[in-house]
Amino acid sequence: VQLVESGGGLVQAGGSLRLSCTASGRTFSGYTIGWFRQAPGKEREFVAAISWSIGRTWYADSVKGRFTISSDNAKNTVALQMNGLKPEDAAVYYCASGLTGRGYDLWGQGTQVTVSS
Repeated sequence: VQLVESGGGLVQAGGSLRLSCTASGRTFSGYTIGWFRQAPGKEREFVAAISWSIGRTWYADSVKGRFTISSDNAKNTVALQMNGLKPEDAAVYYCASGLTGRGYDLWGQGTQVTVSS
């Protein structure tokens, strides 16, 4: 069972990236899938999450209106569309999953997002 992130890269400020989180060995039904990020020297912080079964979403204030989290049932994938990227968005982005209401118990390896000013 593992989560695999993809889609990171280098983008100019104001640009967009789309991250994907795919699960192997686990379906997302009944789970909450979250995106977190960690910049050098900083603690890991919450970015966004989605409850797979009911589609409810949550966002950190810092990304509201710029990032969108969505799910693709057919592909068992969660995407994070990031628009209007800022240099402060640069970090390693991780996806995580866990049974809704029970915390995250599975984490991906992370994908690097770099934003040039």
